[in-house]
Formats: sequence, C-alpha cells, structure tokens
Amino acid sequence: MLCGSTGPTLVIAGRWSRVRQVLPGGSGAGEMTKKTLVLGLGNTLLGDEGAGVHAVRRMQQLHRDRSDIEFLDGGTLSFTLAGLIEQADNLIVVDAAQLHAAPGTLRVFIGEDMDHFLGTNRRASVHEVSLLDLLAIALLAGRLPHRRALIGIQPQFLDWADGPSEAVARAISQACGEVFSLAGAWQ
Repeated sequence: MLCGSTGPTLVIAGRWSRVRQVLPGGSGAGEMTKKTLVLGLGNTLLGDEGAGVHAVRRMQQLHRDRSDIEFLDGGTLSFTLAGLIEQADNLIVVDAAQLHAAPGTLRVFIGEDMDHFLGTNRRASVHEVSLLDLLAIALLAGRLPHRRALIGIQPQFLDWADGPSEAVARAISQACGEVFSLAGAWQ
C-alpha cells in the first residue's frame, strides 16, 4: 500500500469508518522488529469454543523463544485487552467462528476482510465485550494495528467438554502454521 492511500475499514455501531494507513519506511538498517500480538479467544470449558485459547497455549509451549511474537490467552474477552491491542504493531486473533462450513474448516480474514466479517457476523454474546468493540476502542485511540487478521475455525460443538473435537484439534495445528506464516510475512 502506498503512503497516503486509504486503508482498512472497520464497522463501528453499524457505520463504516475509514482509517488512513501509513506504513513506516526505512532503509532496513537499525529498524526495530515489529511486535505481533497473537490473541487466542474462547472458553475452554465449552469444547470447540476454546479453539483460540488451545492454539495460543500450543504456540506458547513450542515457541517461547520468539521475541517478535507475544502470545496471549484472551479467554472470553475483557476491556483490559484494549490497551494490549493498541500497543501491538500487528494483531492475529485465533477464535472459533461460525463459517457455515464443515467442522474444522479454517478461514483467514486479513485487514478489511476481518473487519467486514466481524461487523456482519455479530452474535449474541455473554462476554463483557466483543472483539469488534476492542478494535473500535483502538481505532478511536488512533492505535488500530495496521496489520491484523482473524483465523476462524468452524466449531463442531459448543457444549461442556474438556477439549476440542478431533476436527477442530486438527484445525488448531493448521491455525498455528497460519499464525507463523502471517507473522513472518509482516516482519
């Protein structure tokens, strides 16, 4: 994207808001590594609903040495996550999502596609705040991460269980690969 061009959109209270995106330039020498926040969402007590949290926990165990990535178990969301999102250069969210597809289907929504998916697929939630609310807070603060993505996994069941279904467990492995692919491309 060229400097000064119109950037991503975000749905806030049913309206589209345009965000101008200006990417930092530089020669490459002495540039700081961009920090990527990988946020896993969900409730691990409800089977496949915990897909994002299970994915983040797996990545934390396998890649503790990554200084360019911060892994965070966001659980069922809270306003306290807004500041962390605002501080991130890049944001990757992993969560169960209603994709109207076979269980374990994985889809990656990047930038405006993420914003559109979140804005048009609102669902009733028992959580304190939605991901869309957190992105709106970051936008209003002028700190919406320029690069952001949602990795959505179609759940098979959302009921009391101590782990994900087999289909979602396979998709969690695939989601981890997608996270590192995106994080690498965004450096």
